[in-house]
Amino acid sequence: MTRQTDFKVAILYAGDADARQTASPENSRFLPLFQALTGLGMQAEPAVYHDDFSDAVRDQLMSMDAVLVWVNPIEGGRDRSRLDAMLREVAGSGVYVSTHPDVILKLGTKEVLYQTRDMGWGASDTQLHLTADQLRQVVASQIATGCARVLKQYRGNGGNGVWKVEPAEYPLPGPDPVGTTIDALDLPVRVRHAKRGSLDEIMRLGAFLQRCEQYFEGEGRIINQAYQARLPEGMVRCYLVHDKVAGFGHQAVNALCPAPADAHAGYVPATTPRLYYPPDLPRFQALKRQLESAWVPQLQRQFEIRSASLPIIWDCDFLLGEKSDNGDDTYVLCEINVSCVSPFPDSAIDVIAHATLDRVAAARQRRKR
Repeated sequence: MTRQTDFKVAILYAGDADARQTASPENSRFLPLFQALTGLGMQAEPAVYHDDFSDAVRDQLMSMDAVLVWVNPIEGGRDRSRLDAMLREVAGSGVYVSTHPDVILKLGTKEVLYQTRDMGWGASDTQLHLTADQLRQVVASQIATGCARVLKQYRGNGGNGVWKVEPAEYPLPGPDPVGTTIDALDLPVRVRHAKRGSLDEIMRLGAFLQRCEQYFEGEGRIINQAYQARLPEGMVRCYLVHDKVAGFGHQAVNALCPAPADAHAGYVPATTPRLYYPPDLPRFQALKRQLESAWVPQLQRQFEIRSASLPIIWDCDFLLGEKSDNGDDTYVLCEINVSCVSPFPDSAIDVIAHATLDRVAAARQRRKR
């Protein structure tokens, strides 16, 4: 039964001035969530954000009890630095913000793959490179011994700054190095960017690593993981509301998959739809139990995050690892998404709405003290 309240919730997403002027639940991709929030008696409204009118958005959010945020780390060529500063101010006034920028910095960067590499859900050989020199030394050694690696920039989305690099056969463009000893940086490699529409490229390792130097600008860094051979079997996305799984997604991943042997020079893999499932899907129950009972609690302890401070909606992406001795699937964490998780399974909508109501009520109580 609907319980009317005066709780006010804003759903914040990126857009221009025209989008802000015409914003309504009906023309938003979040209409089902708006309906679920209002169905619980809350007043929900859109908050279209752009750096150019951040002050107006700030004023709007200051009148809210909660704001749910969907903005990518890189949006329209801009980062979230100005938005995050504003959200910290809003949260400091007592408004519930999800996901809080401080939680994003703990969970939503690729560095979490390195920080949790020994937790049981990651690859223990995951490495962190803080400088281009470190990257060159380590990757040159790995390529020289025949390893395929995946390099990921610190913050990004949509496959931007994620590369597969592996040894390749000759011929290479340009003249061969002079002399009988080939430096590791002169080795031929096959590389592919995970960004949609990217093609395989053959180049010298040194040239590729020079391309990666841009990812060290500012506080940049690179995470280095082993390529998972079962990548063509797909990726499992576990959607969580706070500390509980609220649904699954399963998608064939082709961004970094090997091209077919008969692929033409301009081959681009076809995109595949992500299929959504409720949290009781039998196939992924073992993964759900492991995530809820072990991995998420470990993550919370390591980063000192209470359940109520975990994102209102987030996801953990897993690739299939090597089969266990008894033939069961194992899983390797690919990334955690907390900034802009959309779309998500229908099964998560009501769970998000009820969790928001709980957080709004708690925030209102804190503001009354």
